[in-house]
Amino acid sequence: MITDEITVLDLVGLYPETEVVFDHYTRIIGICICCEALFCTISEVADMYEIDSEELMARLRSVIG
Repeated sequence: MITDEITVLDLVGLYPETEVVFDHYTRIIGICICCEALFCTISEVADMYEIDSEELMARLRSVIG
């Protein structure tokens, strides 16, 4: 089970399929999360880009096998 304290880098490294979730938000906010926040935790990303953290975590968990 993943938590919001994992970094984007670690999450995408462990679960490459989560990249589609970050791509979804990239289209919405106009900033590539995987480019700009690779070393940030999921919680930090949610705060930085004003993304609902529960929604983000639910989307990430839904694409993980």
